[in-house]
Amino acid sequence: MNTPVLKEIWIYPIKSLGGISLTEAEVEPKGFRYDRRWMLVKPDGTFLTQRENPVMALVNVELTDQQLRVYHRDRPDDLLEISLHPETGEALTAYVWDHQAVDSRVVSQEADDWFSRLLGFPCRLVYMPEDSRRPVDPKYARLDDVVSFADGFPYLVISADSLDELNRRVEKPLGMSRFRPNLVVQGVKPHDEDTWYRFQLGALTFYGVKPCARCVLTTIDPQTARKGKEPLKTLATYRRLDQKILFGQNVLAETTGTLRVGDPVTILERRPARLPFE
Repeated sequence: MNTPVLKEIWIYPIKSLGGISLTEAEVEPKGFRYDRRWMLVKPDGTFLTQRENPVMALVNVELTDQQLRVYHRDRPDDLLEISLHPETGEALTAYVWDHQAVDSRVVSQEADDWFSRLLGFPCRLVYMPEDSRRPVDPKYARLDDVVSFADGFPYLVISADSLDELNRRVEKPLGMSRFRPNLVVQGVKPHDEDTWYRFQLGALTFYGVKPCARCVLTTIDPQTARKGKEPLKTLATYRRLDQKILFGQNVLAETTGTLRVGDPVTILERRPARLPFE
């Protein structure tokens, strides 16, 4: 087997909208720079995702030196531009999952109007200021670990080899984009990432926290926004544990710096997989 390498780097600047593939990215405690620092919410601050609003899968996000450029895939001329360095806006408390309150700021009335028109109901776009602290679940993290608007952890690693194993079992091959990883590695055994307790990508160190439990969002085709039964139907036959379907591992950064596609993967410490796979 070839030396394992980092194959892909992904960020998702606005939670649950389109991802951006990068050749290099800055590793920060909350996640990659610009990753899920923005989020759509209802007027009361409750977060919005593709789970209830599949049309969000059709919204592309591009990154420039100064802006995010946002547009519906079928209407590229209807463009929303968002500054990467917003001035302080209206304070709004956002809520992720179990009413976990997050100090946030409203981006602009223009952004609110644009997304309200897209979704067909009133919503707001908020961002997370640098001084806003959302702690990682203390059951799985150190006292000072923080996260952006991501579901629970700053990073998600999946091996291309794990996807290959899934595609060996399904009728129609699926793309990695359904699983929205930040780190895609290649050159390991399927689901080997389940066992990584401490590992290096290039010169940077990370540690695996827990397997990622997958939800119905993975059944939304990112190309069409249509829902189906896969991949959960097939994953349930060999990746189910304690009524959860596991695919990929949630990760925290131990060190920060620049990560690049092609960086070697080095496993420093392992632990037994909760769901062994041969």
